[in-house]
Amino acid sequence: MTSGAHPGPGASAGPGTGILAVDSGGSGVRVALGSAGRGALGRRSSAVPVRTGTRGIDLVHLMEQLVPLVRALAAETGAPPPTTAVVGVAGLATLGAALRAELPSALAREFGVRTTALAADAVTAYAGALGVRPGAVVAAGTGLIAVGMDLTAWQRADGWGHLLGDCGGGAWIGRAGLEAALRAHDQRPGGSAALLARAEERFGPMAALPGQLYPRPDRPAVLASFAPLVAECAQDDPVAAGILRTAARHVAESAAAVCPPGGEPRIALTGGLFALGDPLLVPLEDELARRLPHALRVPAEGDPLDGAVRVAAGLAAGALGLPREETLLSVLSSG
Repeated sequence: MTSGAHPGPGASAGPGTGILAVDSGGSGVRVALGSAGRGALGRRSSAVPVRTGTRGIDLVHLMEQLVPLVRALAAETGAPPPTTAVVGVAGLATLGAALRAELPSALAREFGVRTTALAADAVTAYAGALGVRPGAVVAAGTGLIAVGMDLTAWQRADGWGHLLGDCGGGAWIGRAGLEAALRAHDQRPGGSAALLARAEERFGPMAALPGQLYPRPDRPAVLASFAPLVAECAQDDPVAAGILRTAARHVAESAAAVCPPGGEPRIALTGGLFALGDPLLVPLEDELARRLPHALRVPAEGDPLDGAVRVAAGLAAGALGLPREETLLSVLSSG
């Protein structure tokens, strides 16, 4: 089923039933508006990541971005008002309690949404990559999380954020690269002159880096912005190559932790991290083949926003197809 696929036989939703799909992650917010029968009719995005605060994911900041995006899409596409919404959010499992309590009524007030599915971004990534099939998906961009599913229950690994986990993700690679640059700056073992030169080009003098980085609310995205430079150095710099080999090991460990052990599950990779190319992908393929010889490696069919569209169309048709689990995929009524 593609992101624009029709609901299955017996669906209660007509082609004009409006759907709203949202993907909120470390690199910003993406939105699709459409209908259950036709899928996404238009997409828009904001490059500003949703803030987190003492209550977790900031609902007000999320809505400040959603409202203009959805209104612009409605005017642009003529899509019907959405009655079903699927919102995929990074950090939902650990930071989403207040969002689960308050988002359905906020979407009802602004757009008339009656049913909201709130999903971890890894779940929408899974739906976009594999649909409703057993397997495992690693969703990696600024952060990293792996989810597996056997049609009855979810398994997850990592996704603990850039301070405690997300091992092998963009922020992890960028932080490791900057550590190697600082080691070279200090003339400590394990440093990389190549990464030091790239870091100074990107951020200026190393002594000023902590003051630039630590106060920023978008610190994970800033760290991840250095990951492509680590990949560029990897061909000629053994320290950079070693960082990416370690990242590949972390990614494969998370995939192996969630992949169903029996049958022939599928495994897919999705997210901007894998655009780093061969310096990451070559060691990663070796690690996956060694750790998951029974799994079939397949390309992702779509991205997390495609997955949110898929789930929204299925939910509107009364055929969700995926296991519900409060911290990963919950379906809530505005009433």
